Amino acid sequence: MTSLATPQAIQRRLRFGTLAALFSTVTAATGLLLICNSTLAIANPVSPLPQSVAKTDGLQLSGKAAGRTADHSKFEILQQDFKSGPEVTKACLTCHTEAADQVHGSIHWKWEYKNPDTGQTLGKRTVINAFCGNVASNEPRCTSCHAGYGWDDMRKDPPSEPEAVDCLVCHADTALYSKFPTKAGHPLYEPTPWAGEIKQPPDLAKAAQSVTNPQRQNCGSCHYYGGGGDGVKHGDLDSSLNHPDVKLDVHMREDGLNMACTACHSGTSHQWPGSRYSGEAKPTMKTNQGHDTKTAKVRKIDQMAGLMQPSASCESCHSDRPHKGDHLMGIKLNDHTDTVACQTCHIPEFARGGVATKTLWDWSTAGKLKDGKPYSTKDEHGHLSYMSQKGNFEYQENVQPHYAWFNGKYTYTLIDDKIDPTKPVELNALHGSPTDGKSRIWPFKRMESRQPYDMANNQLVNNHVYGQDDTALWTNFDWSKSVKAGMEFVNKPYSGKLGFADTIMYWPITHMVAPKGDAVRCQECHAKHGRLDGVTGLYLPGRDTFKWLDWIGYAAFGLTLLGVLLHGLLRILFRNRKNEA
Repeated sequence: MTSLATPQAIQRRLRFGTLAALFSTVTAATGLLLICNSTLAIANPVSPLPQSVAKTDGLQLSGKAAGRTADHSKFEILQQDFKSGPEVTKACLTCHTEAADQVHGSIHWKWEYKNPDTGQTLGKRTVINAFCGNVASNEPRCTSCHAGYGWDDMRKDPPSEPEAVDCLVCHADTALYSKFPTKAGHPLYEPTPWAGEIKQPPDLAKAAQSVTNPQRQNCGSCHYYGGGGDGVKHGDLDSSLNHPDVKLDVHMREDGLNMACTACHSGTSHQWPGSRYSGEAKPTMKTNQGHDTKTAKVRKIDQMAGLMQPSASCESCHSDRPHKGDHLMGIKLNDHTDTVACQTCHIPEFARGGVATKTLWDWSTAGKLKDGKPYSTKDEHGHLSYMSQKGNFEYQENVQPHYAWFNGKYTYTLIDDKIDPTKPVELNALHGSPTDGKSRIWPFKRMESRQPYDMANNQLVNNHVYGQDDTALWTNFDWSKSVKAGMEFVNKPYSGKLGFADTIMYWPITHMVAPKGDAVRCQECHAKHGRLDGVTGLYLPGRDTFKWLDWIGYAAFGLTLLGVLLHGLLRILFRNRKNEA
């Protein structure tokens, strides 16, 4: 005997059917816009890094020394009075016999990268950037961040001696060891006056005995301070990451995973993935055996064993389906990963740790003096706004990124390339489109600068800024001499006609991952004049309108609603007939 629904049950079903149809139709027509009023992560949290991975010392996620099998303070060979950095390296190589050869093959050592897509030779040796400009002719200052000792001429390869590798800069306690800013990679070896005080040399023996896996402070000793100061260059890398809380970075937080840089940049043989010159915008997630369905822990071990291409991507741990897919929102968010980088939603702003980043640098105003002496000024926040040596600046904190399609590749504007100075010159033009199947929408720091160029040849120029000679800009404030000297150093033609061109440089934002509750909200992108206002090539519900698509959606909604009403009415009518029968 068939049981019959009560009128109250029919009404509940009718209401539910109407709401379900409405929800389904609006989802199909507008890309789930109506349910995106909550944050991505609150509605659908990102799958956390498995604790089994976080606690695996061998993977160096925490960067801590716990679990290490060697205490270098007990090594007899390190119990000596070292006179120089190379002497320490010689001692290191008695055990780590292959380390120097490995470092010599790395981009950290060569500062050079051959782009297989464009054929360009890139790297610090070659490129011109929107900050200090160029390394060549300024080596003693710039190579203070080289992973070696004594590279003082970019026209030559770095020193070939094994002991020229600086083991301490990456492995020693940074409280015990640091390079000196103007010694071409060497630390101090005797007391030296600097910035109004006497700087003391480090105790190299204590530094050597402190070595362990690289910590954030080791990597940051160079990467935080690129471009001439803390946080100046990258925007998402500064000293605030030495001791971050959960609001600044969920992976590096000291009271949580406390991950070291090598947790993500987990290469082998001193080769570290994640260089901006060879980036991944959309990792393939493939192993030598095919599609990767392994756990994050096994995937990391495979990378370290050479069974899988090392990757510094979010997907290398979280996979390309990171959101829990047991409800509609999770399914929809996972659909986004094909076209939206994880960082786009999970790094809503950069320079969030209280350290401002430079966003504009105007070199054209450099060289002004007061009473014949250089001077500087600061803005209302205490940031430098002018220096005679460098020109005008602008700094910002909590900066919303610039968004663009990106497939991981750039084309750089190099010293031999012609430029059009009537419009901003892209120093590293982004590759990518919404139709190539390789690109995703990525966040960037968009650095604006105004820098010297040859007006007759329409080419960027090298500028000699550092040194005690009478041609260095920071010493004698003479543009004509400094550019002439910089171009002669690299044996490039220079007409003598100096101008200044507006330039743009893009820096991918990958650090300072916010807590899930602070992720970018749906309506911040799906809105008129929202975050993705300048991103073209896609239909974005809430931002864009398409007349026929809108009418199709309205029609589908109307027909669905009519169908639900008719269905409910027929159920009521036939119920009465069954009762009569």
